[in-house]
Amino acid sequence: MSETISVTSELAGTTLAAILRKHMPGQSWTAIRRFIASRRVRINGDLGLDPARRLKEGDAIELLDRSLPKPPAHDQIAIRHLDEHIVVVEKPAGIPTVRHPAEYEWSPRRRALAPTLDDLVLAQIGKRSPQPKKGPRLRIVHRLDKETSGLVVFARTVAAERGLGRQFRAHTVIRRYLAIVPGVVSSQRIASRLIRDRGDGRRGSATVAGQGKEAVTHVETVERLPGYTMVSCRLETGRTHQIRIHLAELGHPVCGEKVYGRPFGAAHEPDQSGAPRLALHAAELGFVHPITDVSMHWSVPLPADLQAFLERLRGKPCP
Repeated sequence: MSETISVTSELAGTTLAAILRKHMPGQSWTAIRRFIASRRVRINGDLGLDPARRLKEGDAIELLDRSLPKPPAHDQIAIRHLDEHIVVVEKPAGIPTVRHPAEYEWSPRRRALAPTLDDLVLAQIGKRSPQPKKGPRLRIVHRLDKETSGLVVFARTVAAERGLGRQFRAHTVIRRYLAIVPGVVSSQRIASRLIRDRGDGRRGSATVAGQGKEAVTHVETVERLPGYTMVSCRLETGRTHQIRIHLAELGHPVCGEKVYGRPFGAAHEPDQSGAPRLALHAAELGFVHPITDVSMHWSVPLPADLQAFLERLRGKPCP
């Protein structure tokens, strides 16, 4: 069973290694660094690999009994489309789409310990053709949350970045997600205005007219399960955490949800589903190629972990 250390005001500003050495008396600095490098520390739910990272008050350090799985290799990322201007890939759960700006100065070795999707895709492209005309860089036009799997498109040229950006801003890109949620959910349109802080440091829908940015999600029932529902969510807009917020505020947080599992002001209600991770998958992506004007469309089924979870909820034995 894992153990959690809450960073108090007295510990704020202290390095991860120093906090662990204080918590694990008798361990040498070398042993502490090895423990961190063994992928057995999470900070606020994310893998912590930097012994020199200074923690803030309220941070949660989780010490794990077992090492977290190693990140996928670049050749394990499925590329669905690659040309001179764009690349469409399947993102596995558990890795960020892009690197946090604070990590840009990390050494190549340190990056390899915790790669991002764009790192892995760029490495795979380096072994294939065609190569971009100017510089080995992927340009971000949208992203998926770390624990969300599914389809992502990167631009490889400035022209493609601008063209895709126009389509995302015009809300013409097809983005459909599959989610598994507790309870019975009917098909409906959810519209609200999302703000960065609903009052407890989390994003949510505004309660004051005129605040926030418009967010619209179209929800369709796909399958009713004993105590749960699988829904399809089509994004009309693409705000940060939009689907997760809308479903949680509807009273049906996505199974495996750790951030939006409770409404504002309510006590935390632990997820009882046994989901292996956030049960959200970007199953469909479609847009017009920003250079050739050809309509393009992809769809991918649930990955193995969510499919096994779905089968369990259906009451069928897993293979």
